[in-house]
Amino acid sequence: MSRSAINKRKVAKLVRQLLHELGENPDREGLIGTPDRIADMYEEIFGGYAMDAELDVSFSEETEAIIAKDIQFYSMCEHHMLPFFGKIHVAYVPSGRVFGVSKLVRLVEKYSRRLQIQERLTKQVADELYRMGVKGALVIAEGEHLCMKMRGVRNDSSITTIAHRGVMTQKDVREQVMALIHRPKSEIGSI
Repeated sequence: MSRSAINKRKVAKLVRQLLHELGENPDREGLIGTPDRIADMYEEIFGGYAMDAELDVSFSEETEAIIAKDIQFYSMCEHHMLPFFGKIHVAYVPSGRVFGVSKLVRLVEKYSRRLQIQERLTKQVADELYRMGVKGALVIAEGEHLCMKMRGVRNDSSITTIAHRGVMTQKDVREQVMALIHRPKSEIGSI
């Protein structure tokens, strides 16, 4: 992360006011440090706003496709500011250069560590990967949304979103990659 995107002193002051508005005493023993802890937490969980592009390092390599499965993500719903989280699968067809796996994780973090919706998160990861010059990108996000589970409809369903760019828009290529993504790890060695 290159810089802090928030003013922690202002956030702590706002949290203190929120506690007061909720009918709490921000000076009681259990809440004394809460505004500062929340400001620290927000700096971390919303750190994506301050992250620079992380895919600038690549390596010369010829290969047909790269698939990074089960990249964990944690984000905050922009509608209710409640967490949503899950796994993102990233696949791409390189143009003679490949990215380190840690770069793909950082790309997911760059967009998930913001106020977000899952549909946009999926598109942003695919768009940035495609802008880096790959022949095709496919991103699948599978998320659990607390804004849906603990309030409102109180439903336990999960959401899956998909974005594909370049050669991944070709049905046969996309289906082959999706089959590999969804193949159990125990079957991978038999490819």
